[in-house]
Amino acid sequence: MPDPSPRPLGVALIGYAFMGRAHSQAWRTVEAAFDVPAIARKVIVGRDEQAVAEAAQRLDWEEHATDWREVISREDVDIVDICTPGFLHAEIAIAALEAGKHVLCEKPLANDTAEAEAMVEAARAATARGQVAALGFTYRRVPALALAKQFVQAGRLGTLRQAKAAYLQDWLVDAEAPMSWRLRKETAGSGALGDIGSHAIDQIQHLSGQRVTAVRGRLATMVPERPGEDGPEQVTVDDAAWATLELDGGATASVEVSRMATGAKNSLRIELFGTDGALRFDLESPNELWFLDATAPVAEQGYTRVLVTEPEHPYLEAWWPQGHVLGWENAFTNQARDLLLAISDGETHRFSPDFDEGLALQRVLDAIIDSDAADGTTITL
Repeated sequence: MPDPSPRPLGVALIGYAFMGRAHSQAWRTVEAAFDVPAIARKVIVGRDEQAVAEAAQRLDWEEHATDWREVISREDVDIVDICTPGFLHAEIAIAALEAGKHVLCEKPLANDTAEAEAMVEAARAATARGQVAALGFTYRRVPALALAKQFVQAGRLGTLRQAKAAYLQDWLVDAEAPMSWRLRKETAGSGALGDIGSHAIDQIQHLSGQRVTAVRGRLATMVPERPGEDGPEQVTVDDAAWATLELDGGATASVEVSRMATGAKNSLRIELFGTDGALRFDLESPNELWFLDATAPVAEQGYTRVLVTEPEHPYLEAWWPQGHVLGWENAFTNQARDLLLAISDGETHRFSPDFDEGLALQRVLDAIIDSDAADGTTITL
């Protein structure tokens, strides 16, 4: 009698560094936390044979490989998870989709709009065949930010008038910090703007439910040269960026991002201001959401701290008793859960953001770059 249960979904992870480690943790824990389709961590891929072999053992993958093209052709691979530098996203994602695989691609979608458009074309054809093309803006799965989205959707803020997002880090403050692929335009596309600014802009659009229609932007490269393997090397991307965004619902948003903000380790601060209330959040305190109810009597108004650890809060039914806080890595597990549910029942669990949303955001990033090149001229999308 044949086994009625389907085989586990085979996962291939392309990339084993920082994001590869985070995604590996998610694939290791998702089945223990959530009721999802079974998976098999089939293979992890990297260019360095020895390094990827060590990563496979350390991160608990069945196999390792150095040729991603061969891996995406395997019949036992159903999901291709792309954690490479941005300049490789388009080639790998398009090939994986054309090979019939579901794809999860780290943000931002691509290094420029032309690449993103080609990825969207492949994703739309794949979606018509029943595949999922998912984009990894993981902070949407932070429970406190998911709760903030529920507050906005429930009308607790009234009409949104203004939003602020600042994503600040300090890992490049030291002018002697060495060059990396993140500081080269040909591999990273852009600097702080694409890397962390994409998160800030995605959150503004996602939480508000409004789309960016016009931008004014400024970029800065504060340390123009860094130590390279063969001597000093020119930095060809931005260290920091600022932008004003006009939204189609009438709100205005400001964005500030920097890798040069001394003392800020990984601070994504978001504030939303509406006619009936306000919200604020800081990723350095990821379990806290602050809410102000402006409909209460003035004498009673003030921000209320919501500790987002209750079973009734988004994603928390799978985790620990109330008051037992979650960490940064849990959002990746929540993301893996949503992807697996979208694969198993896409009619009920559509994955967002998809590649179309990634293309729309890439156009915002490119418009900010164009605005900076035009001395802060407003660019309409």
